[in-house]
Amino acid sequence: MNYEAAKQYYEREGHLQVPGKHVERIVGGDQEERGLRLGAWVGNRRSRAATLTPERMEQLSAIGMRWT
Repeated sequence: MNYEAAKQYYEREGHLQVPGKHVERIVGGDQEERGLRLGAWVGNRRSRAATLTPERMEQLSAIGMRWT
């Protein structure tokens, strides 16, 4: 679900330079709106890039993730 939130943010904003405290509102499969701490999640992915699979890095890069 965090990837979907990142993709939603990217499609709306055109980048993934998410402020650290940003909460992204998304509607889940059960139609319930949820708030995900997207800023923290993006920051964690960047700081842990060395532990991500190449497939995951490619997936995130495709939606605008900048690793440096």
